[in-house]
Amino acid sequence: MQPYTRDNLAQLIRPDRVHRDIYSDPDLFELEMKQIFGRAWLVLGHESQIPKPGDFFRTEMARQPVIVTRHSDGAVHVLLNRCQHRGSLVCHKQSGNTRQFVCPYHGWAYATDGELRAIPIVQGYGADAKEKMKTLGLSHVPRVDSYRGFIFASLAPDGPPLLDFLGYMKTSFDDFVDRSPEGDIEVVGGVFKHAYNGNWKLVLENHNDTVHPAHVHLSSSDAALQIGEPEGGQEGYADIAIRQMRQNAAPVAVWEKLELKALPYGHSIMGDYHSDSRLVSGLGNPVFKEYYEALEKRVGKERTAEILAVSRFNSLVYPNCSFMSQFRQLRIVHPISVDRTVVYSYSFRLKGAPEKMVHDTIAFANVANGTASWVLTDDLEVYERVQSGLSAQLSDWVYLGRGHGGDVLDADGTKHGATGTSEIPIRNQCAAWLDYMTAEH
Repeated sequence: MQPYTRDNLAQLIRPDRVHRDIYSDPDLFELEMKQIFGRAWLVLGHESQIPKPGDFFRTEMARQPVIVTRHSDGAVHVLLNRCQHRGSLVCHKQSGNTRQFVCPYHGWAYATDGELRAIPIVQGYGADAKEKMKTLGLSHVPRVDSYRGFIFASLAPDGPPLLDFLGYMKTSFDDFVDRSPEGDIEVVGGVFKHAYNGNWKLVLENHNDTVHPAHVHLSSSDAALQIGEPEGGQEGYADIAIRQMRQNAAPVAVWEKLELKALPYGHSIMGDYHSDSRLVSGLGNPVFKEYYEALEKRVGKERTAEILAVSRFNSLVYPNCSFMSQFRQLRIVHPISVDRTVVYSYSFRLKGAPEKMVHDTIAFANVANGTASWVLTDDLEVYERVQSGLSAQLSDWVYLGRGHGGDVLDADGTKHGATGTSEIPIRNQCAAWLDYMTAEH
C-alpha cells in the first residue's frame, strides 16, 4: 500500500478541484474503509424493520457483515455476523425472527443480544468452558443509536454523539416523520438493491448535483413533455414520476433559485425544484384530501401547513445515505471496491395515511429509482462512464469550480451556495473526506 500521510492526503483536495486518485486508487479505498466507514455514524435501517423481539435483518458496515436485532428486552443490538469459534457467518437469512443464531459449522448458538448460549460437546473445551463462554459472545458494534426511528451505528468506540453528527440534518428526518398522521413511519415492500461499476462517492455527489438532470435525463424529460395531461384532469399519484421528468427540463432560472445547504460532516440538503404544486401536495386529489384531514386531526391546521410547507428534494447524510422525505424514499450506499458499489433503496409508509399513498410510493420507486426506470438507468450509465474516464492518466484533476468563491457562510455555521447550481455539496463532501482521512485515531 502506498504510504499515505496527512501531508500527501491533503494534496489530493484543493478548494475547487480534487485528484482523480480519490475515485480510482485501490489503496485509498482501503484507507477510506478504515478512516471513514470505520469511524463515521452509518445509517443501517429503520426500527420498523425489527418491530418485535427476535426480529433481525442483515447488512454491512465498511464491508463487515453485521446483524441488527431486537432482543427480548426490546433493546436494539448491532452484532458482527461472525462466529467466535471458526469464523463462519451465523446468520444467512436477510431478515426474519429467531430465538437464537446457530452457527452452521459447529452449532455454537447465540442469543439475539449476542450472548453465547450453547456449545456442543462443551466438555471438550476444558473444565472452565462455562466461564470462557461469557467472553465468547458475538462482537458488538461499539456505538449504536437512533433518531426518529432511524438506526445508526459506528465501528469506532469514540467520536461525536449522534445528535452532534446530525446537527441541522435532524430537521430533514423530522420532516420525514412529521408528515405521518400518526407521527410514525415504517418500511414497506422490503429492500431494492442495485449495483454499478463505479466509486461510492459518485452516487452521493450526483444526488445533490442540480445541473445533471437537464443533460443526463434528456431523453426521459423529452418523452415526458410529449405526454398530455390525464383525461378529465384526473391523475393517479404515480404520475408524479412523469411530472418529475418534465421538471428535469426546467429552465436554468428554476435551478438557480434552489436552496443548496452544506452542513458539517459532509451532509447537504437540496431544495425541491418542482413548480407544479400537484407534484408534491396532490392538490385536488381526493386521496390527499383524506391525508390532509388525518394530519390536521393530529397536529392542527397551522402545524399541518408548516409541515407541508417544507420543500426538500434530497437530504444527504455523509458518507452512506440520502433520502427524499416528500417521496418516502431512502437509499443507503455500500462500497464494495474502489470501482464497485451497491445501493439499498427503501420505501416507507406514513402511518395513518391512506393506503393508496403506499401504492403510489412504490410506483414512484419503480418508475424513478428502479433499474428499469427512466431515471436511474441514466445515472448508472454516467457513473460507469465517469469511472472509465478517471482511468486516464494524463489528466489528474477533477474540476469542481461551479459556484466556487460564492459559497455563503450562514449565521449558524452552515453554508449555502450563492446559486442553486453551485457544486458546494460536492466540495463539502470532499472537505469532509479530507477531515476523516487525516484525523488522528
